Amino acid sequence: MKKLLFLLSLAVVFIFFITIETNAQMITGVWHGRINRQKIEIKIVQKGDSLIGTSYYYQSPGNYRRYSIRGYFDGINNEAVWWDDQFLEEKTGRMNIGSSGKYELISRADFNCPGGGIMKLDGNAALKKNEDKSKGEVHLDKTNNTAFNDEWDFVIENYTVGANDPFVIDSVNMIARQPAPVLQPQPERTVIPAREEPAPKPIAVAEEKRPITPLKPLTIEEKFTQRQKVPIMEIPVSGDSIELNFYDNAEIDGDSITLFLNEKLIFQHIYLTDKAFTVKIPVSDLQQTNELVMVAENLGSIPPNTSFMVANVGGKRYEARLVSTEGSSAMIKFVKNDITGTSPEKK
Repeated sequence: MKKLLFLLSLAVVFIFFITIETNAQMITGVWHGRINRQKIEIKIVQKGDSLIGTSYYYQSPGNYRRYSIRGYFDGINNEAVWWDDQFLEEKTGRMNIGSSGKYELISRADFNCPGGGIMKLDGNAALKKNEDKSKGEVHLDKTNNTAFNDEWDFVIENYTVGANDPFVIDSVNMIARQPAPVLQPQPERTVIPAREEPAPKPIAVAEEKRPITPLKPLTIEEKFTQRQKVPIMEIPVSGDSIELNFYDNAEIDGDSITLFLNEKLIFQHIYLTDKAFTVKIPVSDLQQTNELVMVAENLGSIPPNTSFMVANVGGKRYEARLVSTEGSSAMIKFVKNDITGTSPEKK
C-alpha cells in the first residue's frame, strides 16, 4: 500500500511539472524584438489554432504605430503566421517615426524553445499585399514586460486561469479593434460676462433607447474576398484533366468547405469525412495560371478547418494539407506546362 501511494505521488509530481512546462511554452504572451531591424512589440493571444492581438512598431513608448493582428498557428510545423489586420493608432513624439509600421506586413516564424525558459520567434516578413516583396527577417523574444498597456494585458496575464475562454477573447477583441479617437483642438472663445440670472430648472428628458442590430453573418463570397489567401504549393498541369480528392485531415468534426477557382465559386457545402469528395476539372477549361482557394464555411468542433487534398495530375500524385481559419484561406496554384497545349491567349 505504501509503495502504491509513493508511485501515485510521483505521478502527481510528474504531471504537475509537465503542466508547468506546457504552460511555460505557450505562444500567448508579449514578444519584443525587431522586424527588418525595426523595433516592435507584439501581443499574441491564441484561440484554438487562430492568433489575434496587437502590434506596435515604435522608436519609443511615445512614438509608435499600432495595428490589430490576425493569424494562425501550425502545430505540425511549429510555425506562427500573422499579419497586420487593421490600423488602430499613431502617436508621434519629437522625432517622426518615418516609415516604421507604414506598410502592413505578414510574418512567418518558427516557434523555438531552446530551454531555460527562453522562447523565440524567428523567420521572415513580407508586404501583406505583395508577399513576393520581402521586408527582412523576424527575430522576437518572449518577455514578461510590456512597453504599451492595452486591453490584451488582462487576457495574457490570466490566460491559464480562465481568460483563455473563447467568449472572453472575442469580447476583448471587439474592444481592442476599435481605433483610438483623434482629439481635435478646440478654438479659443472670448468670454463675455453676463448678468446673473437664476438657473432654469432642469427638464427631464426620456433617454432614447436604440434597438441593438445583430451583426449580419458574412456570405461565403465575402469570406473569400476578405480573408488572406495563403499559398500552399504549385502543381504543374499536363494531360486532359485533373482529379482532386478532399478528406478531413484529422478527427471528423463537421468541417465543411467551399472551393473557388480563379475567383469563381465551383463547389459549395463540401462536408469533409474519411471518404473522398472528388472534383474533376478539364484542363481545357483552365487558364495558363490558376488559383484554387479553399474557404472554410465553419471551423468544426476542433479548429481550424483542415483538409487533406490528393491531386492526380498527368499520372502524378500530389498531396497537400490545407488549413483555413477565420482570417485565412488555403490556396493551390495550377500552372500549365508549355507542352500541355495552347493557352487561351494563344488560341
